[in-house]
Amino acid sequence: MLLALDIGTTSITARVLSESGCCLLEKQVLNPQIQFGCDVLRRIDAALHGESEKLQKVLVDGINNLVITLLEEAQIRPDLISAFAAAANPAVSILIQNKSVNSILTPPYKPIDCSAIMMKPDEIGLDLPVPLYLFPLVNGFVGGDLVAFLFGQDMPNENTLYIDIGTNGEIALFSNGNWWVTSVAAGPAFEGGDIRAGMLYGSGAIYGCRLNNERFDYEVVGDIPPRGICGSGLVEIIATSLESGLIDRHGSIVEPEHVKTNLSRYIVSLDGNLALQLYRDAKTSILLEQKDIRNFQLAKAAVFSGVNCLLKKAEIEAGEIADIVITGAFGFSLTKKTLKRVAMLPENMIDKVRFEPGGVLQGVQRMLMLDDGPERVENLAKKLKPYPLSGTPAFEKAFLSAIDF
Repeated sequence: MLLALDIGTTSITARVLSESGCCLLEKQVLNPQIQFGCDVLRRIDAALHGESEKLQKVLVDGINNLVITLLEEAQIRPDLISAFAAAANPAVSILIQNKSVNSILTPPYKPIDCSAIMMKPDEIGLDLPVPLYLFPLVNGFVGGDLVAFLFGQDMPNENTLYIDIGTNGEIALFSNGNWWVTSVAAGPAFEGGDIRAGMLYGSGAIYGCRLNNERFDYEVVGDIPPRGICGSGLVEIIATSLESGLIDRHGSIVEPEHVKTNLSRYIVSLDGNLALQLYRDAKTSILLEQKDIRNFQLAKAAVFSGVNCLLKKAEIEAGEIADIVITGAFGFSLTKKTLKRVAMLPENMIDKVRFEPGGVLQGVQRMLMLDDGPERVENLAKKLKPYPLSGTPAFEKAFLSAIDF
């Protein structure tokens, strides 16, 4: 049996596979490091202030608990696991090893060793009989998760854009035989994090929203009364609110008297500010606050501007892109119409989008299935050319112009 892991900033997803590559079961939980901060910068700051060992321990404990639950539900004994591999962003990869984060904070923003690592279970306290293969990093801001995502895809022949949407949004561009890669600090909104009623995709999560005769109709995991909003639900609710005039193009909730339909009843006052009352029953009140919308705007603007800057680096136009592959927090359930409505990407690129659910895990799984998997992964990682964006004038300018819808 094989075990594949995608260790994200906000969530951890595990998949147990047969030797032939058949997925037997998959589960997702919150990354317990979230108690130190929703994004990697806060966790890095915690590590710099003496919390590195705690950051490692809570993550390893979380992985152990997830794996134990996964194997129990799949009725598989731990001793039957023959190989174990994981992919993560640079910060998480360093923190799980309890190594210094200083190398990714100062030029050239690169860990001392970017190579793949085989970690013995007793080194970090994993409750498995096999070592953990940790995917190689590209540098201090592009990690093994993007490497895994790309490794799981067919080699492109045309200009192709790859986007892993999540708290740490990573973007790759293949053009004229070259690979350009970067990352943007999108924040946890795409995964339901730092949102008042946010939650991971799971039972009770609103994952879709449609306008139906002056009423919001929700798609809820499990077809039960909603408990919260996951990443795809957030995007769909915002898109529907824009379409219905509850939110203006700047992202502001509209005063109810300016809404000329009965949809104005969704707009309520919350602590002196406007909010959208999406659902309410005796046990649950689901509200979308103004700050939730702003958090989403910052996240989508980061992705939009990251894509534009990478295109400029490769000296190609958006119209020259032949294929766009999206994976990550919500790609599997979004429509192109929704992406267009919230201005996630340049408009002339939307029709070229296709969604690849579980793209990172797909790459980890492929590596486990190949005899020369680790060697091929390393070769791919060496071809990726990092392009830092954070703090550059070009990125800041593009970011500011991409905030509106």
